[in-house]
Amino acid sequence: MFDFMDMDFNGSTPTPSAGPYIPEASDCMRCGLCVNVCPTFKLFQTAEETPRNRIRTISKILLENQTISAVEREHLDNCLQCRACETVCPSKMAYGELFDLTQAQLPNTPNWLGKLAFGLIANKRWRQRLMPLLTLYLASGLRKPLRWTGWLKKLHLAEAEALLTKPNLNSLAWQYSASSTTRGQVALFTGCIAEQFDQETLKAAIKLLDAIGYDVFVPPEQGCCGAIHQHNGQSAAPLIANNISVFNALNVDAVLHAATGCGAMLSEYQQEDNDAAATFKTRLQDINAFVLANWPEDLHLQPLPETVAVHEPCSQRNSLKNQQNIYDLLAKIPQLHIIALADNALCCGAGGSYMLTHPENAQRLRELKQQTITAAQADWLVSSNFGCAVFLQQDGVKLVHPLQLVARQLTKTPT
Repeated sequence: MFDFMDMDFNGSTPTPSAGPYIPEASDCMRCGLCVNVCPTFKLFQTAEETPRNRIRTISKILLENQTISAVEREHLDNCLQCRACETVCPSKMAYGELFDLTQAQLPNTPNWLGKLAFGLIANKRWRQRLMPLLTLYLASGLRKPLRWTGWLKKLHLAEAEALLTKPNLNSLAWQYSASSTTRGQVALFTGCIAEQFDQETLKAAIKLLDAIGYDVFVPPEQGCCGAIHQHNGQSAAPLIANNISVFNALNVDAVLHAATGCGAMLSEYQQEDNDAAATFKTRLQDINAFVLANWPEDLHLQPLPETVAVHEPCSQRNSLKNQQNIYDLLAKIPQLHIIALADNALCCGAGGSYMLTHPENAQRLRELKQQTITAAQADWLVSSNFGCAVFLQQDGVKLVHPLQLVARQLTKTPT
């Protein structure tokens, strides 16, 4: 639909100087590459729902100090922050950073439900006290009657409740020792709710790290990465400072993350003490890459003569840009047929908290993604981001983190 126009292919690419670069309007309206990859444009087919239109709105706020209209704000907030536009932009526009800076300047006073959500995400003790209540609710038989009353919709809790699964009430240990010769020590980042709702992935990570000879530390003082806060115009500074302090205090070879959404945020940590943030980021690694780089020659996996389709989360594909690690790690499993899920460039609709704040848009994108999942006819579907996996889970689909699939094929289970 959009083609190259009079682009200057011999010209130099603008380079950001003091801050993130915002292209001039004349530069930003030419190629249209970002339009073709934008999920909201795919849904609405209007110019207002494109990255280049949002950049004009962002420019008004950050550079021109203008007040934007309610309509402009609506179109800006419709963005999933998938950053697909960033990967194709010839101007090398730092769209993700620009969006966060803009959200921080706009009025973003959450309602009572938003305040509760931000509080629970940030406060580990509150979450731990809530988990037994959620377990009791799921076991009580009240789920169907409560949905029938319509109160969940009135309280804007229907979408969150629909995604709810039974939490794990047992916390991970502080330390897991390698069963064989110890090659080193690593720390595992668990995030905010993964320890309760995605503990199987974390246990698979520990199992694999154990198998390749690494002691694993899981510091209980760690907390949320801060992505939900920052992407919604709230301050993530206390969360960032806490994680940097906790992990910098550990004598480990690497700090590993298993969820790409968290990994994308962690990799872009900044704070007033830039030296501390730099120290943190020098040891930060994607766990898939770490396991691959340290895979022992004598460690073999059981064959799995089945097909696995790989879903590439936006945080992995567009921010971390390390999706090849998944294919390389899965290739360690003999006889496994690995395929990329069709249309991986299109966001699944989860978008962090987007599936809760914009449920209708998210649902339409999920339906598109579910069509590709059905068409793949794979035995397994893997995704490296917890939020995407929760949102895409459906009956009849064996959806797991790739670490789980690899860990279950270990020929010898570490003690």
